[in-house]
Amino acid sequence: MKAKSLSRALKRGEPVSWRVLIYRVPTEPASKRVAVWRDLKRLGALYLQQCACIFPDIPAVTAQVNQVAAKIPPLGGETFLLDVPRLQPRDETRIIEAFREQRANEYAEIIEECETRFVKEIEFERFRENYTFEETEEIEQDLEKIRRWFDRVRERDWFRADRRDEVEAWLARCQGLLARFEEDVYRRQGSDQPSDSQAEEPQEAILGPRPITPLRPVRARARRARASGQSLPRASGEPDV
Repeated sequence: MKAKSLSRALKRGEPVSWRVLIYRVPTEPASKRVAVWRDLKRLGALYLQQCACIFPDIPAVTAQVNQVAAKIPPLGGETFLLDVPRLQPRDETRIIEAFREQRANEYAEIIEECETRFVKEIEFERFRENYTFEETEEIEQDLEKIRRWFDRVRERDWFRADRRDEVEAWLARCQGLLARFEEDVYRRQGSDQPSDSQAEEPQEAILGPRPITPLRPVRARARRARASGQSLPRASGEPDV
């Protein structure tokens, strides 16, 4: 059964098949137990008690759980994998609600990441006027991390938990904030805009070269000087008149 088929079966009120993994791992070193727990939680399994978890019988999920279970014997542990064709209706309802609650809590964490970190980060960079390409690239990487996180949670959200639509709305809002920040950076630092040195061209380059002012004739000044009875000193190399 695939995840979509599982959702349709639930809507039609059909029973869901389950699988239960029970395992034992040596208590020391603790890192071995933690590694198994982390892998199973990442797959989306629901822990019924310590070292006993349940998950819907979806081929892709079962294959991944089998891979995790295969790692346990080399660690000095053992596993028991049980097929559960059907649960009591009341128990099944409780288990499905527990799955939904797990995913809803994860969606809440993503929303908090968007609201308290991503949005505040852009507000802070605007406050300090850090309009650089490097900053936009860093913010874009942060948003991509949040998207990948959401994709992982959505992949294991087999029973359509609450707040998924809210996360999608927040991601769209964050994308809009990033786009507007990039536009502001482009307007301030765009490489295809003229630089300050290019924008302030010399006046000569705009209006053309200045006209040359003609010099007053030297001989006219000399004649006026002689007319007044004064003599001008001769420059070196100037012939006698």
